[in-house]
Amino acid sequence: MKIETKALLQHFFYLAVFILGRFLPLPAQIARDSVAAVTNHTQTGKDLFDTDNVMQITLRGDIRRILNDRSDNPQYHSITLLYGVPDNNPASLAVTIKTRGHFRKMKENCTYPPLLIHFSKSDTLDSSVFHDCNKLKLVMPCRGEEYVIREWLIYKLYNLVTPESFRARLVRVGFDDIRTGKNSDPFYAILLEEEDQMAGKNKAISISRKLKPQQTDTTHFLKMAVFQYLIGNTDWSVEYLQNIKLILTDSNSRPIAVPYDFDHAGLVNAPYALPAEELQLRSILERRYRGYCIHDMKVFDETIAFYNRLKKDIYHVFTSCSLLNARYIKSTEKFLDEFYATINNSKSLQREFGYPCNINGTGNVIIKGLRGH
Repeated sequence: MKIETKALLQHFFYLAVFILGRFLPLPAQIARDSVAAVTNHTQTGKDLFDTDNVMQITLRGDIRRILNDRSDNPQYHSITLLYGVPDNNPASLAVTIKTRGHFRKMKENCTYPPLLIHFSKSDTLDSSVFHDCNKLKLVMPCRGEEYVIREWLIYKLYNLVTPESFRARLVRVGFDDIRTGKNSDPFYAILLEEEDQMAGKNKAISISRKLKPQQTDTTHFLKMAVFQYLIGNTDWSVEYLQNIKLILTDSNSRPIAVPYDFDHAGLVNAPYALPAEELQLRSILERRYRGYCIHDMKVFDETIAFYNRLKKDIYHVFTSCSLLNARYIKSTEKFLDEFYATINNSKSLQREFGYPCNINGTGNVIIKGLRGH
């Protein structure tokens, strides 16, 4: 795969800023301004993630060959991406695409593998809604569209919590297979921004260090870890960078842990999702707080107050979505009620959030997990 010159220069710029800040510490504001100078282009023009309107896209090419390329080292394949109303002269872009991930890439697990789209710099790209994209993940339905919609809503939920989060756009995807001449019925999927784009919009850089959770920014970690408890997700690890990305805003700050891949969360309740055996949980609907040991529950006061202030907006994400059925909305409200009952009861809070301090429990189990769902 050819790497675009501009993207390569930007990568080395980020690396230089980080190295200089690591060994010749820069004033925090200088580091922020330097990264901002490179990432400023992402703030101009119409952005792919500016709206929640469902985008219509069609992938035209040798679709069967692409979907069957599920090896450990899949290749990029040339394809045409069309976006807009299919019968109304949709715009098109020449892109390359490949399968990605691990669990969801296996045929025995999922109908469609997750995909990675790479955009080549061109005048056509510059004038499109994808103008600031280098790569995008395409999260495909594994065993039903409803679980894709639920996972998309969790990304929207975390966007409410913090801007240091991945943006997601719900899309309807159709296949136009030029080899077989067959067109598929469209289905829901998610376009998910790539980590460098997520970091760039936050005037930060992405790093790949394996750290203990205590070495990350405490305020952001507590919000993230409590969020994972809220949605019933145990499939993450800072130590192994399992469904966690780390970003750094400047050389004087601690990394921020940013979560992604929520398909194993209780709020999604996907039929294939199971908790890790090491956690000794009966199902993904059983919550387990997986932060580090904190004896003084007062440390959580600010985080608890934050989620209490956000309560109405959190419920609204689900109750206002017309793509969800009434039964799921009702069960989600009950699941959220249980979360709020826990965090607002001192005994329940101590029992749940103090669990990592139990040396005989599984609160400190570090799980490698399945690489890149």
